Amino acid sequence: MNEHESATAVVTGAASGLGKDIAEELAAKGYTVYGTTLSSEPASGNPRIVLSRVDITNPDAVRIWAANVAAKSGGKVNLLINNAGILTPGPLELVPLDAIRQEFEVNTFAPLTVVNAFLPQLRAAQGRIVQISTISAAFPMAFNAPSAASKIAVEALMKAYRTELHRFGVEVTIIQPGSMLTGGPTKSAALLGELTNTLTDDQREHYGEALARFAAGFNDGQAKGLTSAAAAVEVVDIAERTPAPSTATIGDDAAQLVQFLSSSTPEEQDALRLTLA
Repeated sequence: MNEHESATAVVTGAASGLGKDIAEELAAKGYTVYGTTLSSEPASGNPRIVLSRVDITNPDAVRIWAANVAAKSGGKVNLLINNAGILTPGPLELVPLDAIRQEFEVNTFAPLTVVNAFLPQLRAAQGRIVQISTISAAFPMAFNAPSAASKIAVEALMKAYRTELHRFGVEVTIIQPGSMLTGGPTKSAALLGELTNTLTDDQREHYGEALARFAAGFNDGQAKGLTSAAAAVEVVDIAERTPAPSTATIGDDAAQLVQFLSSSTPEEQDALRLTLA
């Protein structure tokens, strides 16, 4: 019998990309996985993965989903992975404020809503929460500010959860991935290309060359990044470590950046950031 045969996991954004591969990796280990999708036809093809159409930015929808999971899981969730997220690249001057607000809705407020909805089940199981963040939260750079800011905010929430929930036996881990070859970055690259193609003459004069360099670096990093399947294996490995780490990275580029940040001065870090702008 698999050691996780009776364990329950919850994964947001489980229909595609990294979330789908995380769900499949957990199912292969014996977990019953409850995941969210925005698809109108929630079907995974795996009997251990149950997908529900849930808008995680809607608190009422999340509460209903959590109640449905509780009815099937016996009221216990062993692992919650907040994976769903979006990335809207571009100069802050040009990114619509509504797009930045939406980034915070999905990347910051939705994880807060999901955690609170499942806390009774996590307490009952003395379970674990894993928040998928980004290495950009450790080193914000030009044209990536909305994502970095929303992830910095959610990391602050998760660090507070880690201290508040430890007394209940619920542990919290933040994972900061580097570049990944997944659907999310592909969508972001498309948005970046669309933005570049619609610049006015003045905007192109101000940002054209810098955006082109950013896009080239972004696309190159994505091409060299971990596949979602490889990243999912690492996510699940980190999620099952004892004791639970407070923060972990995925990918060589993320590890190298953390090493640089730990061995450099704020002035050196600022110089690098300005060089990359």
